[in-house]
Amino acid sequence: MDDVRLTVLGCCGAWPTVGAAGSGYLVEHDGFRLLVDVGYAVVPRLQEYVAVGELNAVLISHGHPDHCVDLNPLLRGRMLRDDPPAPLPVFAPAGELTAVLALDRPGMLDAGYGLTDIEDGDQFEVGPFAVHARQLPHSRTNLGLRITAGGRSLVYTGDSGASPVTPELARDADLLLAEASFADELAGDCARDLSTAEQRGQLATDAGVRHLVLTHLLPGTDAAASAAAARRHFTGELTIASSGLAIDLDS
Repeated sequence: MDDVRLTVLGCCGAWPTVGAAGSGYLVEHDGFRLLVDVGYAVVPRLQEYVAVGELNAVLISHGHPDHCVDLNPLLRGRMLRDDPPAPLPVFAPAGELTAVLALDRPGMLDAGYGLTDIEDGDQFEVGPFAVHARQLPHSRTNLGLRITAGGRSLVYTGDSGASPVTPELARDADLLLAEASFADELAGDCARDLSTAEQRGQLATDAGVRHLVLTHLLPGTDAAASAAAARRHFTGELTIASSGLAIDLDS
């Protein structure tokens, strides 16, 4: 595949609903398969597109379970077989995967992955992808990610409150995959840690992105209301993420 393709495997915020999974996004280019976040029930969805042994790398924004807990069955599916593949490169903020990697008996899955800690400001390569990570505000360390290949750029916020860093990271991106847990109102402490669709519409305009994809809507959040809220500020291409959504960034 010469294009950069995004396939949404799951996009539920906080917990999975019937027939849907937590955060998980397959990004492909030039035959390389990168999984960005691997939340609740993502691994069954992943296998509709690629066998677990054929995945090339995993990139995780932060350690909340709706973004990383299915790393355990992913590694089990690779290691508990007669012909385990090479260790899977896994990139995540330091310490954010300690809990999920401790789910099995000590050492059981150690040979199945190679963990690289990443932090604010890091720029590195994963296969054909150039990645730039920036820390964005959340209740635990969360890295927003700019992923570039073939002259195209995809920016993913993870989960985050508003930050002046985000429009810099998303500047002129072809696609902004943005957490929008609520439509237009944040309650209580959520204002520091999460965002609304309306805020993301303003972000997309400020950053000059071509295509805004709203994701991580909390169960019960109305998709039409979220789209309308984003449209108050953004006139470009707008999509609400759904399981199975596929977007070619070159289109």
